[in-house]
Order: sequence, then C-alpha cells, then structure tokens
Amino acid sequence: MPPKEHAESVPVLTFPRQTLVSLLVFAVCWEALSYLAPYLGIPPFAIPSLARIAKAITTITPVDIAVTLARVIAALIASFVLGLALAMAMYRSDTLEKYLHPMIRILMAVPVVSWILFAVLWFPGVEFRIGFVLVVVCGPVFLVDTLDAMRSVPRELRSMMRSFRPTSIQFFIKLMLPAIVPTIFTSWKVNISLAIRVVTIAELVGAVTGIGHQLSVAQELFSVADVFAWTVVLVALLFLLEAIVARVEHRLLRWRA
Repeated sequence: MPPKEHAESVPVLTFPRQTLVSLLVFAVCWEALSYLAPYLGIPPFAIPSLARIAKAITTITPVDIAVTLARVIAALIASFVLGLALAMAMYRSDTLEKYLHPMIRILMAVPVVSWILFAVLWFPGVEFRIGFVLVVVCGPVFLVDTLDAMRSVPRELRSMMRSFRPTSIQFFIKLMLPAIVPTIFTSWKVNISLAIRVVTIAELVGAVTGIGHQLSVAQELFSVADVFAWTVVLVALLFLLEAIVARVEHRLLRWRA
C-alpha cells in the first residue's frame, strides 16, 4: 500500500525568532528614548511613546488604506499587461527592440521625483497623475525582466518548438510562458515594493486621499506618532501583497518544490 502523501503546505507570512527579538529590542530602545527625550533636549513630539503610536494607529481611516491599495493594484496590473505586450513585440522584432530598448533604459534612469513633476505639469487629474507615475516607473521593470527571461530560453528548445510549426500564440503559451513564469513572479515582488514607495510620494503632491496625503497632513501637524502609524500600515500592506504573490507562486510552481 503506497504511503499516504502529506498535504502540501502553503507558505504564509511568518516571523522568525530573530526577527521578533529584533523588533522587541527596537521597541524597548524607542520607548526608552521617548522617556529620555526631554532630558536630552529633544522635543517630546519628536520621539512619541509606543502608547501614543498605538493610539494613532487606532485612528487610521480604512478609506485611505483602500484608496492607496486600489491605486497600487490597478497600476501594477496595467504595468504588467503593458510590459508583457511590449516584451513580446520586442522579442519578435529585433528592429523594434533596437529602437525601443534605449528609450526604456532612459525611462528607467529618470528619477521618480521628475516623473511626479512632469505628471503635475502635464495632466490635470490627480488619479491619472498617480497612475501615470506608477505605470511609467513599474512598467519598464516588467518589460526588461520579461524580455530577458524570454531571451534566456535555450536556443535548442526554441528551434525544436519551431520545428512543429506552431502559431505565435501556441509558441508563447507552450514554451515561453512556462519558462518565464518564475521571472514574472520575481518581477512582481520587486515592483510591489517599488510601487508602495512610489505611490506614497505621488500622493504627497495634489492628492486629497490616500496614505501619502495622510502623511502630508501629519507632517504639517508635526505629528510623528501619525507618521509612524501610517508607516507601519505601509509596511503591513507590503508584507500582505508579497504574501499573496508568494502564495500564488507556490501553487503555480509546485514542480520546483
């Protein structure tokens, strides 16, 4: 009788003991500094106590979290679709790649702050500005990673596949897509972290909703506790999105286990 197979475990967001210890040490040091701040000549609001930070977290508005999360997800999906489409077109046409590749590198070299200023000067709508900045920053990453993955497929496999005379769609689905899926997931993880940082900066300019706007309000009120609270939310969102991607990756790439 064959041995009973154990159910495959799906990776979840876990915190090693070392991480918990590091967080505890940081919390103790921060709390100690908050009590010592007046004696060190530091304004009390500069280093708020953990109790004040916890109170600030309880006042966070879920609407702003949902707005920022929606902006990030929508922009990442648009960036992925656009990057994948251009990567496929550049892979099929060497001429197109020669003309577009330098432009893509130039786009990636432009600082995020410059894109934000361009968006403010070019477009009237706040949502379009934020979406434009996110797509123009994240899209090239998807494109370059996907194109490099397609180029790395062994020539022998490509020649063998073409010997069966497949259509372009069949060639991509049967050979290219399975080969580039691991790289696509890696690109998603990188872009999630990038998008979280970029959307916060973009929301600081002109937005009236979102976590970036709330950070701007906290800065105007000199509320370090609120800044700390919203920063904790951003980190939590990053961990949540990365955990979701990791879960999907585990299910689709079981063969690597």
